[in-house]
Amino acid sequence: MQASNQNFFMTMEKIVKDVGDIQSRLIDHRPIIQGEIRYFVREFEEKRGFRECRLLENLSKMVVETNEQALPNCSETMDQNLLQVLTRLEASNHMAQRIQQRELEAQQSTQMQVCLERRKADWEEFLKQQAAMKEEVDEEHAKAVGRLSAQYSEMKKDLAKSAHF
Repeated sequence: MQASNQNFFMTMEKIVKDVGDIQSRLIDHRPIIQGEIRYFVREFEEKRGFRECRLLENLSKMVVETNEQALPNCSETMDQNLLQVLTRLEASNHMAQRIQQRELEAQQSTQMQVCLERRKADWEEFLKQQAAMKEEVDEEHAKAVGRLSAQYSEMKKDLAKSAHF
């Protein structure tokens, strides 16, 4: 039994070793990555040479020239034109405010006109009501004068009768 256990353990050691080898081949990518890195560096340095360095130097020169020449010219032009633009903007803003004020005044004038028309209509209605009330008062006054005249006539007759006696 001991011999079979030893064979079993020996077999297990071989299996573990084989599994370890398989694992390192499948999972450990360092040797492959190192090869790719060496290839990339060789490709970049040998085939391209210093082309990227020259391109970067040219870009650096262009940036320096732009900063020293174009930027001051652009700033000066901007300063000159910005004042004109600001002046025009202020003039446009002032004109827009005047137009807005005129519109407001016209709107208020229209509203005042409508209000004035309404007041005229109200005044005419008031005058009609006053005329109707005056007619009623005149009719009542005429009736009262008629009653009083009749009453005084009766009183005169009664007085004349009493005076004849």
